Amino acid sequence: MAQAKVQWTGKRQFVGTDSTKHSMVMSSQDEDNATGLKPSEVLLISLGGCTGIDVVSILEKSRQKLTGLEIQVTGEQDPDPPWTYRAIHLEYTLYGPGLSTEAVERAIRLSEEKYCSVRTTISGVADVTSSYTIVQDDS
Repeated sequence: MAQAKVQWTGKRQFVGTDSTKHSMVMSSQDEDNATGLKPSEVLLISLGGCTGIDVVSILEKSRQKLTGLEIQVTGEQDPDPPWTYRAIHLEYTLYGPGLSTEAVERAIRLSEEKYCSVRTTISGVADVTSSYTIVQDDS
């Protein structure tokens, strides 16, 4: 069973700690509290991290030489509370010499459809889309 703890530290600031004791600061973004990540954007970061781990792992197993990966995650929220994300887009930029288009598409598809628990959890509420760019570098 996954576990996390969120502890209020004062004002509108919190520290979230995962089951491995790694922590991050979250806060509202008003003048008195802008010391941490916005909790709603932590969801976007979690999605990017979840799929990123999958894509790197799948490409390594496919013997693709990946030298870099960036995932830009954008989300559109409802204008009124509770500001639910309705559309989220992931733009993958993959770097590596000779990266195969087929291998990249397969890795992203497997992450989206089979492995990424964050995407599966939010896909019933938000329309999650993706695109990618391959940069053939000589690293």
